[in-house]
Amino acid sequence: MNPLNPKKLHLSKWTAVQPVAKQKHFLVSRVIQPASPEDPIELVEIESVFSNATQVIAWRELQNDNVWRQGWV
Repeated sequence: MNPLNPKKLHLSKWTAVQPVAKQKHFLVSRVIQPASPEDPIELVEIESVFSNATQVIAWRELQNDNVWRQGWV
C-alpha cells in the first residue's frame, strides 16, 4: 500500500474487508486535530455511506490491508 498522509485523508473513500450490518463503504468525514498543533494527528472519524453512522479510529488502522481497502471496491 502507498504511504498515507493523515493531513490528506479527509474525504478519502475506504472499503471494509469484512462488512458488518451492510456497512461496507466508508468516507473519512473528519480528521481530528490534536489539542496541541505540534502533536501529530492520530484519529479520524469515518462515516458509513449506508447508514451515516460514524466512528472514531486511529488513522493508522487504515493501513491494515486485512481490514481496509482504499477506494470503493
